[in-house]
Amino acid sequence: MAIIGFIGLGIMGRPMAKNLIKAGYKLVVYDKYAKFNDLVALGAEGAASNKEVASKSDIIITMLPNSPHVKEAILGAGGVVEGINSGTIVVDMSSIAPAASREVAAALKAKNAAFLDAPVSGGEPKAVDGTLAIMVGGEKAVFEKVKPILDKMGSSVVLVGDIGAGNVTKLANQIIVALNIAAVSEAFVLSTKAGVDPEAVFEAIKGGLAGSTVMNAKIPMILDGNFKPGFRIELHIKDLQNALDTAHELGVPIPLTAQTMEILQALKVDGMTANDHSAIARYYEKLAKIEVRK
Repeated sequence: MAIIGFIGLGIMGRPMAKNLIKAGYKLVVYDKYAKFNDLVALGAEGAASNKEVASKSDIIITMLPNSPHVKEAILGAGGVVEGINSGTIVVDMSSIAPAASREVAAALKAKNAAFLDAPVSGGEPKAVDGTLAIMVGGEKAVFEKVKPILDKMGSSVVLVGDIGAGNVTKLANQIIVALNIAAVSEAFVLSTKAGVDPEAVFEAIKGGLAGSTVMNAKIPMILDGNFKPGFRIELHIKDLQNALDTAHELGVPIPLTAQTMEILQALKVDGMTANDHSAIARYYEKLAKIEVRK
């Protein structure tokens, strides 16, 4: 069985790594900022650097916040490229700019290593239970080699195109999620201000055309006033910035995304970047001077 290196053990990476350990894989783990004693206790081998992870692994998974972090971990001093073995596959499961994925892939190819961009959707709950949606960019032959591993972390694993296509797909996903949360927030603040019980509104509309996975996940949080992060606002700001940058490079106007970004920026000013992105509702609640609660 292949030895898997896992770099990035935050809210998402830690449970993903745990699921691989539970599936019987041998892991070598490292995180520059987070401790990983719990994973070592479960049987993983702790490493002292990204370079060491690379030297001991057949397949390397990275799960990091943004493009600069991925480039530092893979291309920087003491990085993956310094220790990587010929024939290794690097699977970046971070959500980064498609152009950054292509840059990293080119550097790894020079080391005779393969690359896939494989961002995920589903947040912490689905990372924990191993039911993430995983969208992958890269060569089909490389994808087929790692798909059994990805299947241990996700319920949907789809090859969507060449390198960079995974992150393009994730940007599309993040646009839809952000706009959906904003629409849900706008609608429920309106109905609450009008004096209609928001729980009753949820029950009435969730089975119709307005129903969505986003509504089912986020309205219970909003009703409870629970904005503990499954996916932090600061990360959604990062994703929408990548979406805007990519869209502008391609000459594609995305005005609704730009408007939602401004909502997120307002929440940032109010000190809410560590909250779950369901806190978009707080923006509307502040404007209307009412809270959507049970």
